[in-house]
Amino acid sequence: MIYPIVKFGNPVLEKPALPVTEFDQELKQLIEDMFESMYAARGVGLAAPQIGISKRLAVIDVSFQEDPDAKLVLANPEIIHTEGRHTQPEGCLSVPDFREPVARARKVTVRAQNAAGRWFEKTGEELLARAFLHETDHLNGKLYLSHLSALKRDLIKRKIRKLAKAGEW
Repeated sequence: MIYPIVKFGNPVLEKPALPVTEFDQELKQLIEDMFESMYAARGVGLAAPQIGISKRLAVIDVSFQEDPDAKLVLANPEIIHTEGRHTQPEGCLSVPDFREPVARARKVTVRAQNAAGRWFEKTGEELLARAFLHETDHLNGKLYLSHLSALKRDLIKRKIRKLAKAGEW
């Protein structure tokens, strides 16, 4: 099932998500649906709050479906190590049509549970590191806009309010 993506302005995106406690068939179905929704929206990562579900759950595939082994499920993820810095344009499925340069760590290690509830650690660099940080931010109630200057953030919010007023958001 493809879920619609929740857009900026929806309160579910602005509050910390609840921990995943049940690793059952229902969760496995949600994970499948999240991958399907992410691919349909042409994303590389999707957090459960982005489809209106307040769970600490994210899916990532930076290979754009090229490598089945690149699919990652992160339940209850924690960032445990970061190093380096680099700036790249970043976007978000919940803030469509806006991309801005964001400085993030170049290398990131995350500790999370998989779909079966087993803990694991994974280190990623460049795009994968960015995806770990971006999706974990979502689970903490933050959007990438919070990493922009106040001026740039306000400009984007004004544009979004204008789009919403015109019924285009």
